[in-house]
Amino acid sequence: MAYCIGNISGCHINPAVSLGVLLTGGMTFTDFIGYVISQCVGAIAGAGMLKAIFNLGDVTDMTGGYGANGLAGVNGNAGAGILVEILLTFIFVMTILGVTSKKANHGSFGGLIIGLTLTLVHIFGIGLTGTSVNPARSLGPALLAGGDALGDLWVFIVGPFVGALIAAFVYKFLESSNKAVKPVAEKPAVAKTVTPAKTTGPKNNSNKKKKK
Repeated sequence: MAYCIGNISGCHINPAVSLGVLLTGGMTFTDFIGYVISQCVGAIAGAGMLKAIFNLGDVTDMTGGYGANGLAGVNGNAGAGILVEILLTFIFVMTILGVTSKKANHGSFGGLIIGLTLTLVHIFGIGLTGTSVNPARSLGPALLAGGDALGDLWVFIVGPFVGALIAAFVYKFLESSNKAVKPVAEKPAVAKTVTPAKTTGPKNNSNKKKKK
């Protein structure tokens, strides 16, 4: 998706990422609201399509909640779930802010780096919370699944937003520190002028010869 619509909208598709971009000055607050609304509408539509496929195809939902995030992996502890989501979202948003920086010039590798980072945080967190790092992604399935998924939804809204908030401030601090330390410009070397040595010719002995 980063390569499909990245050049059009930045391909946030994640309110936490949009918050990080907003706080680092990459978008206006009006754009942020529009992005978040679009992301949530898309997530609900995606969950609805998944539900329709399951119902029409008579497919058993093995997750029990259309892939909704949950706290089963942390024994239902909301605090542990929030910490997991804060940490994973921090890593993800920090990577995005660094890779998409105009100073970095990662070129076409940006989308690949972001995708691999998202894979990494899923490997770390999928057994704990299902890895949200995206409030919209958690919202869609939770609304359709209801029950515990809806009751735990706040964890997957608060956690990613806090992680993105921390990532944005840390990135801005590091970037400002980088600006503060200016490299000392080397003084241009002054070319030394080499004066050619005066050549002393042979002594004139004509006078001596005349005296003789």
